[in-house]
Amino acid sequence: MSGAARKTVKDFGYGFNENGRLRQLDSKTGELTDKPFQFIDQSHYEDLGDAITDYVYELMDQNGLTRHYFPESVPKDKATFIFSTFKEVKDIDKLMVIIHGSGVVRAGQWARSLIINDSLNSGTVLPYVKLAQSRGYEVIITNTNDNYRDNKAIEGSGSPEKHADSVWKKFIQPSNPKKIAIVAHSYGGVITTHLASKFNDDFTQKVFAVAFTDSVHGSRGIDRHLANVGVNFVTSTAELNKVLSKSERDVERRSAGTTKHEMTSYKCMEKLFEFVDEKEIKFSGTIKKDEM
Repeated sequence: MSGAARKTVKDFGYGFNENGRLRQLDSKTGELTDKPFQFIDQSHYEDLGDAITDYVYELMDQNGLTRHYFPESVPKDKATFIFSTFKEVKDIDKLMVIIHGSGVVRAGQWARSLIINDSLNSGTVLPYVKLAQSRGYEVIITNTNDNYRDNKAIEGSGSPEKHADSVWKKFIQPSNPKKIAIVAHSYGGVITTHLASKFNDDFTQKVFAVAFTDSVHGSRGIDRHLANVGVNFVTSTAELNKVLSKSERDVERRSAGTTKHEMTSYKCMEKLFEFVDEKEIKFSGTIKKDEM
C-alpha cells in the first residue's frame, strides 16, 4: 500500500522513458539518461521495488482502471483492493480475471524484475488489459499477495486463497458474468485450482478458458472441466505454442517461447489470446445449442 513517507521512483534517481524502460536521471538536470538500473545492494533493490509497486498502482489509475477496496468496514489504508475496468459491479457479458504469482508482486505486476530490468510492457498486466478490452472483456486484476497491514491480517485477505475467495464472492459473483476467462501466472495457477474446487458450479457453467503461464499447480487440483478448458504456457526451448504434452489429468502444456519463468506471460500473450478466442467460440456455440 502506498504511504506518504514512501520514496518514489524519482526519489531513487530513476524514471521511465517513452518505451517504458527504467532509466537513471541526470543528477544535475533531472533529465532521463540512457543509463539502465544499477544494482547497489539487496536492501536498495527491495526499497526501489516498493516504489515500483506504487508507480504501477498509479499507472493503473491513469489507464482508467478503478480500485475496489475491501473490507468496506475499515479505512482504505487498512484495506486491500483490486483493480477493474468497471466502476460499479454490474451485469457483465465477458469477464477476464488476471491472477499474478506469489511473493512481492502486487496488482498490476507480473514481475518486479522485468519492470526494473526490461520494461513496463513485459512486467505489467497492462498489455493484457488492453487486448482484453479490445475483445469486449471487462477485466478484474487481483491483489492476492496484499495480506497484512501493521502486521495484522487483512480481513478477507489474510492469504492469497482468502483474497481470491473474497474477490469471487464480492465482485465476480455479483457481476453475474455470462462468460469468464482466467489468466494466471505461476502460483496464480494454484489459486485458480483452489477457486475451481470452491466455486465448482461457477467454473463448470461460466469459466470457458483458463490460461496458465508457467503455473506451479499440481495435477491433483485439475478436474475434467479444467483439463478441457485449460492450457499452461511453460518455459521451454521449443518454439512458441508448440504442444509439449497432453493429459486427461492436467491441462495441455505448450511452449511459452522462453526459458525465463518471469517472461512467460509476456512472450506467449498473443498465442494465449488466440487460445482464449478459440475457447470462447466453442463455448458460445454450446450456449446457443442450449438455448434452442
